[in-house]
Amino acid sequence: MTLLLPILAFVFASALIAGAALRFMPDRAVAIDRRLQEITNRRERPVEPQAPLEPVVAVLKRVGEKVPRSPKELGKLRLRLVQAGFRRDEGLAMFFGIRVVVALIPFALLATPLLGRPNLTYAFAALGLGYVLPGMSLARMAKRRQHRIRLSLADALDLLVVSVEAGLGLDQAMSRVADELAVPYPDLADELRLVNLELRAGKARTEALRNLADRTGVDDLSGLVAMLIQTDKFGTSIATSLRVFSDTLRTKRRQRAEEAAAKTGVKMVFPLVFCIFPAIWAVTIGPAAIKFVQVLVPLANN
Repeated sequence: MTLLLPILAFVFASALIAGAALRFMPDRAVAIDRRLQEITNRRERPVEPQAPLEPVVAVLKRVGEKVPRSPKELGKLRLRLVQAGFRRDEGLAMFFGIRVVVALIPFALLATPLLGRPNLTYAFAALGLGYVLPGMSLARMAKRRQHRIRLSLADALDLLVVSVEAGLGLDQAMSRVADELAVPYPDLADELRLVNLELRAGKARTEALRNLADRTGVDDLSGLVAMLIQTDKFGTSIATSLRVFSDTLRTKRRQRAEEAAAKTGVKMVFPLVFCIFPAIWAVTIGPAAIKFVQVLVPLANN
């Protein structure tokens, strides 16, 4: 009897706790509706820009809009920005703002006694270097992006051939290839998506393909565009043309790799002469030279 009372008390307390939990627990349907509402609100909520970078971006835009621009330079610079992946209209103002800031800050530091004694020679040299560096960096970014597109073109052509031979049209095949390459090759996938958007907007296929070649600046892609335009014009088989071009492209890639391997010996001359040979000479000739000095210096003094 004494052992039964604690057991009954424990069972009664557990029943009370379970009943209270069930009483205050929301219904399953209500919980699901609440969760779906939270997810919907989270998706509809606009993504706020990063607070620390927003004032800097605004200042750079304002500075870039005030900079005088050459109409001859604007076309080349806008094309270079597009080839580097910056398609927004404010990219041009941002670039000019970055160029002015990067050029003026070193000039102000070296021309004024903030870091030490002012030196106008170094200040003007830093001004010129700061003016040139953004353009060099932009050109480097464009070349890297072109290299990534060039490497991804062979795989994209293989998928394009399979899609066309499976019965898809060229537009649908490009859309399918863009979806498949979104993860491994995002640069080429974005360009193919943009071609599809231009086609949906009403542009002719010839114009959309030429815009693709101009935006990327890749010679292999320009050859592909010329082949597609010619195939569309004369009504030849797209699948056969793509397969022949794919084989030609892979041959060119293999030839580029062989050319790069042949240049390795010439490129290794400078590291060998300036880095490796001095260390070898110091290790091999150094002990003998020290021994000669130790023997000949006392003889010379005598």
